[in-house]
Amino acid sequence: MQNNISFDRSMIPLTEPCKTLSVNWEELEHDAKALARQLLQIGSWKRIVAVTRGGLVPTAIIARALDIRLIETVCVIGYQPNDYNPQQANQTRIIKAPAHVSDGEGWLVVDDLVDTGQTVRALRQLMPEAHFAAIYAKPLGRPLLDTHVSEVSQDTWIYFPWESAQMEPMTMPKK
Repeated sequence: MQNNISFDRSMIPLTEPCKTLSVNWEELEHDAKALARQLLQIGSWKRIVAVTRGGLVPTAIIARALDIRLIETVCVIGYQPNDYNPQQANQTRIIKAPAHVSDGEGWLVVDDLVDTGQTVRALRQLMPEAHFAAIYAKPLGRPLLDTHVSEVSQDTWIYFPWESAQMEPMTMPKK
């Protein structure tokens, strides 16, 4: 089932990435556990929504740390088809909404990063009562989050471990 909620980012002033930050698996695990500790201070969570694809790994770590068994996904496209080229899509598309989440009350929504905030804006339309958390936040998106661990400048592109050359999709054309 495709959900046609979208957010047009044409009104957001963007800075092209000029700095990069590579996060390895150990750093990601450390930061995801730090986010879990912050979330534990806020309340007792029993339900979590992973924002695909970037939020899948942090969600798994946080769900394990907080002993959350009920996990849903929301599938979002916020970048151009080539995720390895730092260009956001003009619109964020929700291609699969989470099941049984309703307005999001009592749900924790986890992503790896909030950049301009376009994904969070689109998801807040879908789940206005949910608690939104991300490991990393950039200045344009940070005010839209409820909880985050680290801030990076707007002109920094973060490379996550699954974006390394060893993790390219098997469907990528051979060079």
